[in-house]
Amino acid sequence: MAKRHEHAHDLKLHKEALDYAKKLIQDGKVNLSEGTWTQDKPNPAEGDAYLTDHNFNQYGKWFLGLAADTKADTKEHYEFPIGNFKEIYRSGVVAAKQRAGQWKHYDIEKAAGELLKMIDAKAKA
Repeated sequence: MAKRHEHAHDLKLHKEALDYAKKLIQDGKVNLSEGTWTQDKPNPAEGDAYLTDHNFNQYGKWFLGLAADTKADTKEHYEFPIGNFKEIYRSGVVAAKQRAGQWKHYDIEKAAGELLKMIDAKAKA
């Protein structure tokens, strides 16, 4: 599991992941299940399995945060997961927004809020 970053300067918004999430939402690749993110998020073994066929750049597109104080080609470099490597989970975006706010990563919190608005608007359409 990725280490927890307590200081705002350690993490930054992963803009490539935000753009990728927007595309997935537009393409309808969103899971709206009422389950909790704790139940739905991929476990470390699923992350390892994804990495057998994908590179870290592709892996990282599923995380809204980048840890500046870690090596790029490691799982620890990515924080705030929002999907299961197939689709975005609304519960994952909610969890990322809440946790980012608690940890004072306001750019990530704002980005997650933007994704939630997109998800909810698409679900109502």
